[in-house]
Amino acid sequence: MKRWARSESFSAWAFMTPGLVFLAIFTFWPILYGIPLALTDYSVIAETRYVGFENFTRAFQDHNFTVSLWNSLVYVLIVPIIQVISILMAILVNSRLPGVKMFRAAYYIPVVTSMVAVALIWSWLLGNNGVVNYLLIQAGIIDGQVSWLSSSSTALYVLMFITMWKGLGYYMMLYLAGLQGIPSDLYEAARVDGAGPLRLVVHVTIPLLRPHILFCTLISIMGAVRVFDEVYILTKGGPGTSTLTSSVYIFQKGLEQFNFGYASALGLIVSVIIGALSILVFRFNRKGGVNSY
Repeated sequence: MKRWARSESFSAWAFMTPGLVFLAIFTFWPILYGIPLALTDYSVIAETRYVGFENFTRAFQDHNFTVSLWNSLVYVLIVPIIQVISILMAILVNSRLPGVKMFRAAYYIPVVTSMVAVALIWSWLLGNNGVVNYLLIQAGIIDGQVSWLSSSSTALYVLMFITMWKGLGYYMMLYLAGLQGIPSDLYEAARVDGAGPLRLVVHVTIPLLRPHILFCTLISIMGAVRVFDEVYILTKGGPGTSTLTSSVYIFQKGLEQFNFGYASALGLIVSVIIGALSILVFRFNRKGGVNSY
């Protein structure tokens, strides 16, 4: 038995080792290297100079950084919306309605589509002469063309919508996996006790999905705070600073202006904020299990 267990353990480590090596090189090492780098004035070209906590004090006096943090926190508002809609979609595709398989595939297509392609498609749709303006004018909702991505009053919300649209299918599949792991006996027992569809969802489905809700909420918050691709491709943080998120600003400071020390300090501040938000989510999701009704 012990020999078999050792053999199985060896196989597991053999499969995990390549992934762990890549994770160590491209994730853990840059994180660790970023800590001492944040205490320096490192710009590749000039001589590296130790500046202590100067980069951190500079960050909190940097207007563009505080604006980018605020925009990133506004972006987090889509997290509860994504979770609620994803759970409802998962419940729908978990039923035996006709065409459910096609519905699952249709909503998962955006997930496997590259962000560049998604951004290009939405830039065409949202153009002044795009389909969105045409449909809204025909429906009488707007009077004239709206520059959705060029207006500071709409650009951030449009980007949030695109992020939500792309991510719904991913979270739907995670919740669907959770739903299919719930024993049908619990639903049968609840129905025998007189529970209706709404009570089944509230008192059986949601409590048993809590681990999935916790996981999806965590990665969704991290994704919202670190959002980069769609913002950089579609607006590059503009117009002005209306869509400037923390990741885009860190990218600009690091890879466009070669101010790596300052960019590392900004990255550490954002990491601390993500950690604080994650702790809050853990505190609000302690309980689990089936509730009485």
